[in-house]
Amino acid sequence: MQQRTHRIEIATPGRGLVAVSAPILAWVAAQGIATGLLTVWCRHTSASLLVQENADPDVRDDLETFFRRLVPEGGGGRYRHETEGPDDMPAHIRAALTQTQLSIPVERGRPVLGTWQGIYLYEHRTAPHRRELALHLIGEAAEPQRRR
Repeated sequence: MQQRTHRIEIATPGRGLVAVSAPILAWVAAQGIATGLLTVWCRHTSASLLVQENADPDVRDDLETFFRRLVPEGGGGRYRHETEGPDDMPAHIRAALTQTQLSIPVERGRPVLGTWQGIYLYEHRTAPHRRELALHLIGEAAEPQRRR
């Protein structure tokens, strides 16, 4: 059994889903782990992680519209915690309703994602931020090719 760790920094443009599959898939492929488990951890309390549709951007827009209605902006005493701005407490609530970690099986050296699935960092604050994802991969190494 082998383990690998890595961190990825993601610059977000502000609220919304940011595709992070490409750097995660590239890192996993370079590790030489054939079968195992990948954990992706978001090191923030106002951002989260989702596995979601990666083909139609309307899905991401609809998710944001839903969360905007479900968890409205603060201000005017809506939330007690407003010292970091009217978007901060709603961001914490959104993160609590979603996920801050993902566990994804790895087979043949690749995370086992469905055809239409992508990994997304969900930025819940309105301003751009730099976010960090911690990756942990545990599993069995690929068998070396034998010469004939």
